[in-house]
Amino acid sequence: MKQSRQNSRATKPPFVRRKRRVKKKNGKKKGREEGIITHSIEKYWFQRYSLFSKYDEGIAMDEEGWYSVTPEKIAMRHAEKCGGDGLVIDCFSGVGGNAIQFARLCPFVVAIDIDPQKVNMAFNNAKVYGVEDYIDFIVGDFFQLASSLKGDVMFLSPPWGGPSYKRIENFTMNLLKPKDGYSIFQAAQQITPKIIMFLPRNVNLNQVEELSWLSSPPLSIEH
Repeated sequence: MKQSRQNSRATKPPFVRRKRRVKKKNGKKKGREEGIITHSIEKYWFQRYSLFSKYDEGIAMDEEGWYSVTPEKIAMRHAEKCGGDGLVIDCFSGVGGNAIQFARLCPFVVAIDIDPQKVNMAFNNAKVYGVEDYIDFIVGDFFQLASSLKGDVMFLSPPWGGPSYKRIENFTMNLLKPKDGYSIFQAAQQITPKIIMFLPRNVNLNQVEELSWLSSPPLSIEH
């Protein structure tokens, strides 16, 4: 496996290395008693070990990261779907929850996010899990970068619009950000037919089925 990773790194696109190191602030506790955990994210703080099992070892998150990061066990299942082969591109990587799990099972990962702060946090979190050498981090817009990307698997977990998405009875593709789900999926299709797309439970299943038929053969749907 180690040899496979080395071979993958040797052939990765040369433009993708964009690492930003995070400076640790001494004497600053990341806990509710310090006021860092606000009321709006308190319930997510109680679930912190389901988000990152190594939370206490230096995990960094901003407010959006608390409610948007993929829980670790779900991220593990996404990584298992890749079968451990090829280069995975995480198109909306956020604070790195999925990218970390992909890097633990797959040869190499490219993690893209438009927010430099989130890229810094993702790099920090990858270091906590010891997989930073298997991930290249890019600060950029996936849609602007898409024509230059090459990979074997595309992972799509675009923003769902914040916690309020849960109050929507029928979540439709046009509610995804920064573009509608069809546009995001089709952009990924130009790179590879192997796509994993993570959508909310209340998503319109008819639209998901329509989306799956854009691939040949059609993609499978998991509830």
